[in-house]
Formats: sequence, structure tokens, C-alpha cells
Amino acid sequence: MKIFTIGFTQSSAEDFFRRVRGADAKKLVDVRLNNNSQLAGFAKKNDLAYFTERLLGVPYEHRLELAPTEDMLSAFKKEKGSWVEYEKKFLTLLKSRQIERIAPQELDDACLLCSEAAPHHCHRRLVVEYLSEHWSGLEIVHL
Repeated sequence: MKIFTIGFTQSSAEDFFRRVRGADAKKLVDVRLNNNSQLAGFAKKNDLAYFTERLLGVPYEHRLELAPTEDMLSAFKKEKGSWVEYEKKFLTLLKSRQIERIAPQELDDACLLCSEAAPHHCHRRLVVEYLSEHWSGLEIVHL
């Protein structure tokens, strides 16, 4: 089983869709809390759903159970909180939501989308690492 992750910032639409296509992802799963911002450009929810279907021929899903809460996001981004504290709170949230109960086939060959360009300080990495601890044989590929 394999799950890909990708961020859209610092990426052109062409590069973004080329990377997803090159990975042969079967679905694009949006794990952002807020996905309608003007700053999202081509990655606004409705636009992204359209482009994903038309350009890649794969479905788009928005999975809020894999997103942080508004309070957590605000504390980290707006109030410039520490990554260590954010990570701890987010992992606790994933545990309370019991995301490991998601049927693995729902995310097999899916690409988790968030805004951060790199995965090291992004919750999409935490999601796949958490799932990897609960699902055997999960391969994680950051695009």
C-alpha cells in the first residue's frame, strides 16, 4: 500500500499536476481545513476538483477528519506557536478521531494535499506517519 503527499505552494499548476500524474495517484485527498482562500490560486476546492478530474482523470475528496482544528492552526500560524507543540496536539487529535479506522483501501494510492511546500512542518506528514504506525506495509512518498 502506498500514500503520496504533496503541497501546492511554491509550485506552478503545471508542476503540481505533473508530479501527481507522475506518481500515478488514484485520488487527490485534500487534508486542509481551509481550502477556499483566494491565496490558494489553482488549489481552491472547486477549481482543484475540476482540474483533478479533467487533467488527471482521478477523483478529488476533501477529508476534514485529517485536518487540524481552527484553534490549532491559528495558534501555530497566526500566533507563531512552536512546531513541537502543534505536532503534539495534532497527533492527539488524530488519535481522538481514530483515523486508523479509515479503511486502508480508501487511501491506497491516494495523494494527500496540503498547502506547505515541504512535508517536514506539515500535518500531511503527521497523518501518513500516524497511519503507518497502525497499518502494516504502508509506503509513504512525498512528492
